[in-house]
This record gives sequence, C-alpha cells and structure tokens, in this order.
Amino acid sequence: MNTAPESGADGLPEYLQRLVDTTVDLPLRHRAPRPSATARRSAVLILFGEGPAGPDVLLIEKSPHLRSHAGQPAFPGGGVDPGDDYPVGTALREAEEEAGIDPSGVRVLAALQELYLPPSDRLVVPVVAWWDDPRDVAVGDPREVARVARVPLAELTDPRNRFRIRHPSGYVGPAFGVADMVVWGFTAGLLDAILEAAGLARPWDATDVRPLPSVGARAATLPGSAEEEDEDDAAAPTVADPPPDGPPTRTVPPR
Repeated sequence: MNTAPESGADGLPEYLQRLVDTTVDLPLRHRAPRPSATARRSAVLILFGEGPAGPDVLLIEKSPHLRSHAGQPAFPGGGVDPGDDYPVGTALREAEEEAGIDPSGVRVLAALQELYLPPSDRLVVPVVAWWDDPRDVAVGDPREVARVARVPLAELTDPRNRFRIRHPSGYVGPAFGVADMVVWGFTAGLLDAILEAAGLARPWDATDVRPLPSVGARAATLPGSAEEEDEDDAAAPTVADPPPDGPPTRTVPPR
C-alpha cells in the first residue's frame, strides 16, 4: 500500500482529500435507529498527521477502571459541556484533556453525520481533522485514559492486523490489532469506513473471527481463533461496557 503524503488542495495528503470529499456518503450503519429524546450529544476527534512512521491517526485507550467502556481503544472525545461550540469545540476540548492535543495546531476539515448509539443513549459526531503542528502525545487525565498512540495508517491497512471480533450477543464486526491494542466496536467500524473512503483499504481475511478480548487485552496475546468466551457484556457490541478490571496499562510513546 502506498500511503506517501502526496499533497492535494490546501496542502492535505490526497488520501485525506478523498476522505473529506466523500464524508457525506460515508457508509456508517450506526445511523439508525432514531435517537431517543434523552440522548446526550458527544463528539470524537479523528486526527490525522504525518509522523516518523508516515501518515497516522491518533487513538487512546481508556482506563480499565472506568465504569463504562473500560479499557477500550477509542478516538479522543466525550460529551458536550455547557459553552462548547458543538461538535468541533467538544471534540477539540476532549482531545486536549485526554491526549494533550493543542487545538491551535489542529485544522478541522469536516464533521461527519451524527451517529446514534442506543446502549449508551448518545449521539456522536466524528470530527475529521489534520494535525498542522504535530506534538508529542501524552496521557491527559490518567483517571480516564491509560494510553495514547499515533497509529500509522500502514499498520491499520496491513491485512495481517485485520480480523473480526465476535461479541457475546452474536454480533460480528471489524477489528484491528495495532499499537499493542485490540481496536473493535464503534471505533473499528469508523476506521473501517474511513479507510475505504480514503482509498487506503486493502483486501483482508474477513473469515478470521476472534472472541471479544478481555479488558485491556493486548493484540499480541489475542488468539487467531477460539470459542466464544464465557464473559458477557450488557451492551451492544458498538459500545460494550466490560467490567472495570484487567491488567495494568502503560503509555505508548509517540511514534
């Protein structure tokens, strides 16, 4: 795969130009059903940049001690606060709090369609951005974030790092084994659609289905295939809330 940072309009890499040009038609199955009247608005930041290992995107791993989404890899983000310029202001504020991202060094490119996640009763807007002034990444609040990593797009598109995860509910969805993390659920679904829209996706073995990993499981220890685990989750696969336990975590240094 060629992810060389060829520049298009406005100095953006061509893969990112392609993504921005297709955001309206991005295939995301989380658009339905209709949101409830109590749904809380949230936003996540999908931050692309050019790092030492080539084009990359920023991911965090949530603390294993959170009550919801414990230990799960995700894009930085969270719920709207009073005074936020939603959704962009919310996404930037959360990225600064969780990963030390300076909003002044970020160029916002597009806001994707609002996605409803029924189990957590949230409306989430993914905000796509380019890191004009990349800095070192660091855990902001260790009570919420265990690790921060700039993950090369070459790793995300490598067929050897792609598989599917089976949730105890029976749902099977895309997953990635990158940066010593198992990325699945809502975040993996977004990444899968984004790579396809950006023209970066490569063929991979969709028959490789693996069990939902335990909280904080490292990609290197996930079996290639196994029977479904006994541990169950109350929520649907896109926003599953595992129990707050698991092995100690560490921060991933910038790549």
